[in-house]
Amino acid sequence: MPNPSCPLPGPLEASEDQAIPAMLAMRRIAVVGASNDESRAGNYVVAYLMEHGYEVTPVNPMHPSVLGRLSYRTLAEAPGPLEMVLVFRRPEFCADVARQAVAAGATGIWLQSGIISAEARAVAKEAGIWFVEDRCAMVEVRKNEKLE
Repeated sequence: MPNPSCPLPGPLEASEDQAIPAMLAMRRIAVVGASNDESRAGNYVVAYLMEHGYEVTPVNPMHPSVLGRLSYRTLAEAPGPLEMVLVFRRPEFCADVARQAVAAGATGIWLQSGIISAEARAVAKEAGIWFVEDRCAMVEVRKNEKLE
């Protein structure tokens, strides 16, 4: 039975094929929907990224801190500059998160595995920034490490 927090992704689009390595090279990541619940991808994926040298800024108004890091209520409150915004929110919230990411100066938006939003993609495209959806950042980091 597949894990619902990390479902199998669809095929890569050509733009995502370029966006994934570009975004994996970004070291400053704001994580919208970071969680203190160890069973949630917003926790264990964040922990994995931190263990692999990424500077993670949690963004979640429900948690004052996540994995020992100060958590911010909004992307606007998070210290910049932000490179990538990794999103662990339901699709109906992603367009607003994408607009906030653009306003915060992010250069990439990544919707975690299982999350797809045409409106968020359109926001990123209009802003001219990288965009990935329906991909697990942890899985992609692992794949990238094997290629090195």
